[in-house]
Amino acid sequence: MEIVLAIVALTLAFLTVAVIVTVRGVRAARRGIERGVRQARRAVTDATLRARATQPGPLGEAARARKELRESLESTRTVLAAVSRNDPALGEAQSLLERLHEHAQQVDGELAMLMDVEPDRSRLAARLPGLRERADRIKASADSLRHAAQDRVLHHDAEQLDALQRQIEIESGALRHWTTPEQDGGQALPPQPPRRELFRKAPRNETP
Repeated sequence: MEIVLAIVALTLAFLTVAVIVTVRGVRAARRGIERGVRQARRAVTDATLRARATQPGPLGEAARARKELRESLESTRTVLAAVSRNDPALGEAQSLLERLHEHAQQVDGELAMLMDVEPDRSRLAARLPGLRERADRIKASADSLRHAAQDRVLHHDAEQLDALQRQIEIESGALRHWTTPEQDGGQALPPQPPRRELFRKAPRNETP
């Protein structure tokens, strides 16, 4: 009886583990599919905006505003994600970027609605200056975050290099402890005069 109960318990445990693994696999596959769909949609939208950005008039200007805004946000997100792995202090900058991204989505959605849905191009031309001004402000803020993160990395690297050079100079001097100042690149000390004898021996008197 105990053997049967043990077999049943092992079977239930195996089935539970199998169900958990299957559910996690399905969720991971679903997330991968959703991520792939989003990337495909974004690629199609970016290609469409690049094509429309070459057109003259309000439609082309709106497409250029959306294109520049998307590129600025994406570049800033990439830089902050790469830098924050070694610098936790940039966590606040990432939070600010996410808040900025919400405003960018709002402006992008309004521009997309006017471009794709609104048949009256005069309305697009009338709304475009205000939307363009908001897009430029968002882009300037994103560029500021990106440039500050890049400057922080360069400054930190320069400080580390200066400290490393000082350590190397100290170690190099310690390794050359047997060399004279002239061999080490310095000036040689002047020769010291001969020391005088404190006690001189009296000359012997030779008798004939």
